[in-house]
Parts: sequence; structure tokens; C-alpha cells
Amino acid sequence: MPTHSISNRPEQDGFMEPNSRIYIAGHHGLVGSAIHRDLVRLGYRNILARTHEQLELLDEVAVDAFFSGEKPDYVFLAAAKVGGILANSTCPADFIRDNLMIQTNVIESSRAAGVKRLLFLGSSCIYPKLCPQPIKEQYLLTGPLEPTNRPYAVAKIAGIEMCWSYNRQYGTRYLAAMPTNLYGPGDNFDLANSHVLPALIRKTAEAKASGASEVVVWGTGTPRRELLYSDDMAQACCFLMNLDEERFGWLLEEDAPPLINIGTGEDVTIRELAEIVARVVGFHGTLAFDETKPDGTPRKLLDVERLHRLGWRHSTTLEQGIQRTYEAVRDQLAGSSIPQK
Repeated sequence: MPTHSISNRPEQDGFMEPNSRIYIAGHHGLVGSAIHRDLVRLGYRNILARTHEQLELLDEVAVDAFFSGEKPDYVFLAAAKVGGILANSTCPADFIRDNLMIQTNVIESSRAAGVKRLLFLGSSCIYPKLCPQPIKEQYLLTGPLEPTNRPYAVAKIAGIEMCWSYNRQYGTRYLAAMPTNLYGPGDNFDLANSHVLPALIRKTAEAKASGASEVVVWGTGTPRRELLYSDDMAQACCFLMNLDEERFGWLLEEDAPPLINIGTGEDVTIRELAEIVARVVGFHGTLAFDETKPDGTPRKLLDVERLHRLGWRHSTTLEQGIQRTYEAVRDQLAGSSIPQK
């Protein structure tokens, strides 16, 4: 996988310099915290980060004052209101309103402050529910969305459209990146609303600790899922923001949205995923598949040809990523102290 060496890299238009002022909106989340770690690893020294208490992104005046005062050169827009099916179903207005306000405030203030490049982070849920596989960027807006998270998805689609519109009208350099299903140490392990992988890790770890003979997995185990380790995602984001102007400009062609998928281009069945988790955790009991529970979408795999053409590929295997994630939360799991989100 390509890496960047700031100290010996020749200066080139469009590359982030060591002293560039870089703002990460949402630096405490799974995505933003991973980007923060990678920027530190790469040696960037002027990383701007504000907690929710320090900067309310729903407050247009506060966001404008922050950008006017700090004048960031580059922006990673990873802040968002997120949640599972239950939260999306019970508070749909919150999800569309808050996400529209956050991205509108940050994108407009970025324009006013003269930000050189902005990377808007979305989600693969922007694509139609019944999409051809693997999912190409051009499949955006070609069919109905998944109803359970449509307000969130529509807000993210609006963010893509904003980036495209601002680029055309104001000559900005804003790119939208859509990651596949992410996981990592900062994930949500609350069984009430976590995604499939952190839920499997927690259930399997607790089964091992209690001496249980089986772990119950929802569904038939046949759906396929693509998963990307959060640190790999962050490295892809930093790679994109550091592209030379020619390659970055290739992503901003005027006749298509400035959109790129971030993923592995590989997927596994839920059964295979559960087996890997059991192997990593050291659980030797039975995996029982509860076929009375819903399977969800049969397959959701992103086409990552554009990212591969630019020269980036993921480096962390699924088993390696699960191992690192489990090691990071093992003590919390053993003490039943996983934070509830």
C-alpha cells in the first residue's frame, strides 16, 4: 500500500505540507479518530480538533467563527449523526435535519475561509437498496433507497451534491468518499444497536468468558458483507487528500459527482465472519444460526476500481483487523465494561 513520507517528498501542488492547518470534524468518532491517528503518524503538526462542547457544528455562527479564526487549509468532514435501525426509525427527522445542518455549515464555512481541499465522508447506504454488485459510483440515484435509513442516506446524498455544486460554482476542490462497512477499536459494541461485527465480537467473547457452549448468530449466515479496518480507511482518506493535482482533478470531473468508493473489493459470508471471530477470540463452541431472525440485504460490495487505479489498496486482512480490534477491547469485554452508545 502506498505511504507518504513528508520529510523527503518533493513539493508538489495540492499536497498537504507538514505545517498545513488540518481540521477534522468529528475526531472522536470511529472514522475521525482513525484519520487523526494517521495524520499524527504521517507527521502533521497543525491538526485542529474540537470536541462537541468546544464547537457545536449545528450552530452556523459558531462554525463560521471557528473557520474565520483558525483558517484551516484542509478539512476532513467526518462528523455526522449516526445510529442503528431503531434510532433511524424512531427519530428520522433528527437524522436528516442534523446531518444536513452539520455538512451545510462546514462546507459553506470552508468555502468562505478558502479551504484548499475538503473530504466529505459518507456511507455506502447512499446507493439503491437493490444495486447491481459490486456497486459502482455511477449507480448513485439509480433506484430506491433502503427505507430504514433513508433520511440519513438522503442527507449524505445532499452532501455529495453540495460538494459537486460548490466545485462547479466556486471552483472549490471538494471530494466525497463513501466507505464500506467499517470496524475497529473505537466501534460501538452495544448489543442493542451495534453492527454485525462488533456484536459478534462481544457475544463470542462473553460466551467464552462464561463457558457457554454456543453463540447465537442472527439469520442464515448466507448474506455477504464487505468490511474495512478503520485505520486502512483513514490511510485511504489521507492518500486521497495528498494526491497530486492531476490525479485529484481526475476525481472532480464536471460531468459526474466528485465521488469515490473506499473498500476492499472483497466480501465474506456472515457464517465465515462468525468463524473468523470465534477463531480470533478462542471460542471452541458451536455457532447456532437463528433463521427466524432477518438476514438483511443479501450482498453489499463496493466497486473500488477507481481507488485501485489511483494506487491505493487496503493492507489489513480481515482476520488481522479483527485480532487488533479484539485486543483493543478484550479487557473491557472481560470486565463487562464496554461503553454503551
